[in-house]
Amino acid sequence: MTPRIKPETSALSVHLLTATGAVFAMLAMLAAVREEWSLMFLWLVVAFAVDGIDGPLARKFDVKTHAPRFDGVLLDLIIDYLTYVFIPAFALFQSGLLPGWTGWFAIILITFSSAMYFADNRMKTADNSFQGFPGCWNMLVLVLFAIEPGFWVIIVLVTLLAVAMFLPLKFIHPVRTERWRAVSLPVALAWTIFAGWAAWVHFHPASWAHWGLLVTSVYLLFAGIAQQMFPTRD
Repeated sequence: MTPRIKPETSALSVHLLTATGAVFAMLAMLAAVREEWSLMFLWLVVAFAVDGIDGPLARKFDVKTHAPRFDGVLLDLIIDYLTYVFIPAFALFQSGLLPGWTGWFAIILITFSSAMYFADNRMKTADNSFQGFPGCWNMLVLVLFAIEPGFWVIIVLVTLLAVAMFLPLKFIHPVRTERWRAVSLPVALAWTIFAGWAAWVHFHPASWAHWGLLVTSVYLLFAGIAQQMFPTRD
């Protein structure tokens, strides 16, 4: 007879899974310091994948009830700031994509605005979407590494998204936003695959992964706004 796993053990295991994101963040940072950008993004993609599955597991095993000693939300926010904000901002600054003052402008704007956003109590909407751009700088910076636009394009994108963090605009959570989830979840999975593929081939300009990244990124960026423009009828 197979022994039954205690709910406390399952819940604690979810916290431990979430905490591995800190390890992947450190591995990504070590790669970034050595300017091994492909390896850095591969570790960030792994951390992104972990972040995508630990939430549903936390709700399934009810970690708040069975492992209340550890605050899963706080743990997740700490790791998200490292992997979504801090390391990508460093990579953007150090990569040479933004020369001179533009690099300083971007790194200060990204880290400062994201710190305020992550502490905003109004981050989530009633349908479990995000209010304002959710600070997914890891996704933006990876796409920038892939397509390498001019520095003025990068500055405009960074500025617009930093401002959008505090506007009443909705951005979907691919897992938790129920509306269009049948599309959003596969698109988020596809983005993860394209991101890993692009990093694996060292962002080769002929890679089809770049087109996949662009298409999936546009959907994930604008799906929530489209839902605001075309609300459901009660």
